[in-house]
Amino acid sequence: MALVLRHSEISALLDRTTMFAAVERALADLSAGIAQNPAPSSMDAAEDGRVIPMVAQSGTSELAVVKVLSDLPGNRSRALPRQRSTMLVTSTRTGECVAVLDGRAITAIRTAAASAVATQHLARTDSSILGIVGAGNLAVEHVRAIHSVRGIDGVFVWSRSADTVERFRDALSDLDLKIEHAVSVEQLARQSNIVCTLTPSVDPVLFGDWLVDGTHLNVVGAAPRPDEREVDGTAIARSRVVVDSTATALSKSGDALLAIADGAAQESDFHTELGDVITGRKVGRTADSDITLFDSTGIGLEDLAVAELVIERALSTGIGARVDLSS
Repeated sequence: MALVLRHSEISALLDRTTMFAAVERALADLSAGIAQNPAPSSMDAAEDGRVIPMVAQSGTSELAVVKVLSDLPGNRSRALPRQRSTMLVTSTRTGECVAVLDGRAITAIRTAAASAVATQHLARTDSSILGIVGAGNLAVEHVRAIHSVRGIDGVFVWSRSADTVERFRDALSDLDLKIEHAVSVEQLARQSNIVCTLTPSVDPVLFGDWLVDGTHLNVVGAAPRPDEREVDGTAIARSRVVVDSTATALSKSGDALLAIADGAAQESDFHTELGDVITGRKVGRTADSDITLFDSTGIGLEDLAVAELVIERALSTGIGARVDLSS
């Protein structure tokens, strides 16, 4: 019997306190060869859209996932989300369909959890000021996730919309944080110890000349397309870069591929995966003065790690529909 879960059901089941460990373990398994996450392909869709099947397999859980991500810029004119996704989870032992899941909430939570894992392993331990470029739901999730791993005292947030910043403040009112609306991304970058870029930008919104020694960056927001990016080549060149997956970054990350095209970086600059740092196979930060940068393209293995927890909770609480797809 396959479990079918809607977005609202998944949102109710997500437990943020368990996501960090699950994503960290999955990334370590990828580094150790226990899990597989090949680079995704990309197919054309209407109105400059792309359909991206993201697959991953976990030897630990004996589960595999296929997440179909649709990146559809034309949806903006329809008042619909630019990105939508659905996940199919199967057993690698029996081949049965375990679950069909809406991808929206899982994607947001695992993305923030991955940034928190990167922050834990790469940011200076005395980091106290968080800079957030963009103020939507993903920004809120990032503040919560990073606040759980670093002693954040204050947040600078930049958005073109003052109303969005107020909603951002309201969503985080339960945390004891001083939240300031930055007048520019440059001001934010110069005054923050940790910076997260969370915009659907096509061209850079953050430039390497603004970065201060010792900063850690989580570069997250740009769509998984080779011609869209949030940071310029100088930011990449000045940083010790860590990726979630080298294969994925070198096929889907515009931040990586455009820096290489500019001559600011080489492919070898993207050969350190976060799982390698977690397991000690490679070094992330080497000194307090290093600028570290996590290029988060997003991988199916992170989705699978969170989906497994959601499925376990749904089955234990009786939430969701059970469907016999083989009948």
